[in-house]
Amino acid sequence: MAEQSIAQHELATLIVESLNLEAVSADQIDPDAPLFGGDLGLDSIDALEIALAVSKRYGFQLRSDNPENQQIFSSLRMLSEHVERHRAV
Repeated sequence: MAEQSIAQHELATLIVESLNLEAVSADQIDPDAPLFGGDLGLDSIDALEIALAVSKRYGFQLRSDNPENQQIFSSLRMLSEHVERHRAV
């Protein structure tokens, strides 16, 4: 498993807390593993919860009509990179 960056760990913690993932700790989320359809068992409702948590924490909207969503939500690494590019300073 690849090591998480500080930004990835912060985002992984947000995901675990916002989805109440009791069986998973933030440290266990592989930055390159699929967020959906993988070990975490996340679904489209979880994607909405993550988007809401990200908008509250980082000050920008993850829009459901964004054609890049599949890529953005493909892994913790991709989501973290997107957040870092768009977060309010």
